[in-house]
Amino acid sequence: MTFFDLERPEHAYMFAFLQADGHLTEQSRNRGRLSVELSARDAPILEEFQRLCPYNSTISYRTRTTNFKADHTSVTWTVCAREFREELQALGLPVGRKSEIVAPPSVPFSQRDYLRGLIDADGSVGLTAQGLSFISLTTQSDAIASFFVGCAEELSGAGRRIFRRNSRDGIYNIVYTREEAVAIANALYYAQCLSLPRKLSGAAQAATWCRPTGMKRVNRRSWTKAEDDILVAAPSIRAAARQLGRTEQSCNLRRWRINGCKSRKIAS
Repeated sequence: MTFFDLERPEHAYMFAFLQADGHLTEQSRNRGRLSVELSARDAPILEEFQRLCPYNSTISYRTRTTNFKADHTSVTWTVCAREFREELQALGLPVGRKSEIVAPPSVPFSQRDYLRGLIDADGSVGLTAQGLSFISLTTQSDAIASFFVGCAEELSGAGRRIFRRNSRDGIYNIVYTREEAVAIANALYYAQCLSLPRKLSGAAQAATWCRPTGMKRVNRRSWTKAEDDILVAAPSIRAAARQLGRTEQSCNLRRWRINGCKSRKIAS
């Protein structure tokens, strides 16, 4: 029996959430399990997954002391069905450690619902302490980071950008703010969509943001593919800056980002 149809919004969302927060294990004699452990406040989403899943599953709670909180209560959804686990693997949920190698499905899928699942599991959306709208995603996967940036460009008109890993822990933390965040949040979190209630609430807050009177717009000049080619081919940063009509600082930073991306692709 095949369960997942990733062109269905709820299935695309669920699969993305499992890719981000699920853990798939295998043992001898075809035994194994999929488990997802969340804070108890997010139990409703696991209850919905249990309702959607056609296989037997369990939901359990436990309370323990963690590094961050005493008496922390978590909820875990567990599925042991072999057919379910095999289908997850076929679609792109690896067994064991997966954070760096997970990628969007190769089969057709509902992109905005899939992305919302990623944001709910490994992202944030809402208003900053300064009252600015934002939406962000944290990931170790090159493929997932590229997918998020590509969708953000399509949904919000955000300029083309090269993203890079955090130098401290090697993780991508990609953030969009202001009008870009409003457009992305509105596109992903639509009425009656499957989502974590707290993320849906955060998206509703982000969507209310309007640029205050007097707030200046930063008109960033996006880099084009042609400009990147000129920059890479230029004999020096000074020559590239003159040819492109940009500052040497801007050209130097852009070349460094391009070379960083190329190095990661070669290493992988």
